[in-house]
Amino acid sequence: MEIEIGITIAFVAAVVIIGVLVSFVVSRKRSKRLKERFGPEYDHTVRHSGSREKAEAELREREERVRQFDIVALLPNDRRRYQESWAIIQGRFVDDPKTAVEEANGLIREVMQRRGYPVIDFEQSAADLSVDYPAVVENYRAAYQISVRNERGVADTEELRQALVYYRALFRELLGGSEGREQNRTIIEADEGADYEPQPQKQNLNKTKRGGLRI
Repeated sequence: MEIEIGITIAFVAAVVIIGVLVSFVVSRKRSKRLKERFGPEYDHTVRHSGSREKAEAELREREERVRQFDIVALLPNDRRRYQESWAIIQGRFVDDPKTAVEEANGLIREVMQRRGYPVIDFEQSAADLSVDYPAVVENYRAAYQISVRNERGVADTEELRQALVYYRALFRELLGGSEGREQNRTIIEADEGADYEPQPQKQNLNKTKRGGLRI
């Protein structure tokens, strides 16, 4: 009798240990997948939520939410139209940087809606974009913060220039597709000749801190 009880206890203990090991392995694989999927956004969410478990639950919820969206590629005519709109915004920056940044923000929202992302509030929009564009969503957040300062009339011209660069990074990604990549090359070529003034002579402004984007 005692032997049977001992065997039963040992069996139950083995099952518990195996269950713990399986749970651990599954958790590690899930964490690895989310880290690979979201990159720096994974770390951002961990810092914001305060724990890895909460962060991973939030990231999985984002994936599930975006999975319900009907995300579509832009039609060629739409890509060309948006690229032309961006060129106008970029050209306006020299004479009217405040308006240019406002219009860049509006254009991003318009393209998002056209692609199928609901645009309700900024935080939700950023969370939604992080699922498909984790590499540039932090740029979007930075640009938005500058836009808020712009609305309050306290953003200087250099901040506005940075905002336009950040918006541009996301804009390129949202264009998407093979023709979108061709349009992006057009944007890059235009950027190389753009004059985002003013640019202090003593500062190296060839790269931003958040995207390494050259202007």
